[in-house]
Amino acid sequence: MTSRRDFLQKSAILAGSGLLTQALPNHAFAIFKNRLAPSDQLNIGSIGINGMGWTDTLSALKIPGVNLVAVCDVDKNVMDRRMNDLAKMNYDTSKVRRYGDYRQLLDQKDIDAVIVGTPDHWHALIMMHACEAGKDVYCEKPIGNSIGECRAMVKAQQRYNKVVQAGQWQRSQQHFKDAVDFVKSGQLGNIRTVKVWCYLSWAKPAAVIPDTLPPPGVDYATWLGPAPTVPFNANRFHFNFRWFWDYAGGLMTDWGVHLLDYGLLGMNSPVPKSVSAVGGRFAYPELFEETPDTLTTVYEFDGFNMVWDSAMGIDNGPYGRQHGIAYIGNNGTLILNRDGWEVIEESSSKNKVSKPLAKVSDNGVDKHWENFIGVVKSRRMEDLHCPAEAAAHVAIVADMGNIAYRSGKKLQWDNTRSEFTDHAVNKEYLMKEYHNGYKLPKV
Repeated sequence: MTSRRDFLQKSAILAGSGLLTQALPNHAFAIFKNRLAPSDQLNIGSIGINGMGWTDTLSALKIPGVNLVAVCDVDKNVMDRRMNDLAKMNYDTSKVRRYGDYRQLLDQKDIDAVIVGTPDHWHALIMMHACEAGKDVYCEKPIGNSIGECRAMVKAQQRYNKVVQAGQWQRSQQHFKDAVDFVKSGQLGNIRTVKVWCYLSWAKPAAVIPDTLPPPGVDYATWLGPAPTVPFNANRFHFNFRWFWDYAGGLMTDWGVHLLDYGLLGMNSPVPKSVSAVGGRFAYPELFEETPDTLTTVYEFDGFNMVWDSAMGIDNGPYGRQHGIAYIGNNGTLILNRDGWEVIEESSSKNKVSKPLAKVSDNGVDKHWENFIGVVKSRRMEDLHCPAEAAAHVAIVADMGNIAYRSGKKLQWDNTRSEFTDHAVNKEYLMKEYHNGYKLPKV
């Protein structure tokens, strides 16, 4: 174990800066990895491998010295499929242990870090138990499924001093950073409104179908975990869990944490004073969902407002873009999304601004993983692009919007107490109720 830690420390400068992986194409990674002694490898376990958890796993395996030694999923069919995927990549699957219970994976001593790619309602428990077990964690977004969970997760990271990176990979893309630098340069003038939107035609809930028994190979009771026990329904399972309050928060927490994050970063990450929201199931009232398919949320800050606008089933969003962030200033508007950014000059302004047009030039997920592994090796927590505190901040802001919608109230936020001024709303929504004997660890 000493030689492993020595290697991590010695390679920190290259890996932390990204120079190591920038210098090699992806096809060279396996060659480089084979030249490292077994004691110099960094071993990961992946928990929840159906969607983004698997995307994260593949990005991790591009990095020299990173090995997948364990996977965990409650669906045996998914695990079988991923083992086949690895075999097609010529990966030695005999070295990958398979689990149906994440706690058994956390007991595997040679694992240095874990990926949490489960549905959102499992993030807090697994991340906190992983830190307790001495593992570093890459946790998919949103980091928590309630305000209370987010706070508990930050405390766990701080108590155990583990590297925790949330999967908000846009924080590792250069054009997002450049756009925020431009916003903070002051060239846009006084910014009074930040618009954040997500219009996705492909984001569509499934049809209403009868409940059934779980498919063979699915441990449904474990999938539910701390959520209330309900009969199995295929159309609230796997990807579609996003549209049900027991497991997630709809587009607001699925895409919102990515986009609201940059709205907050551009304005120095303030905390809203109040929040209100209106919306509903206007596009697909006949389909199987609980979260709104149409939502408009207004956050009030000192000196400006931020507006979240989401719509399922529509691609024609503001400025002709499916998603984005618009910083609207007196001199001009900067529009930013995953494709790049541009500045539109205010025609009536006497203060002329430069009008750059920047396109995306890197793979955000890969860069985010380079950053995570670099910090795992260096232990320089300040280098982490999306630490637990930052991820919790935006997840809380997103959840505030959902709570305003669900309560039907304009809510005031007491920043000194970190709660709403409405005590009934706090009691009902600040913390998810845990079921089936599950409890969050005390930290």
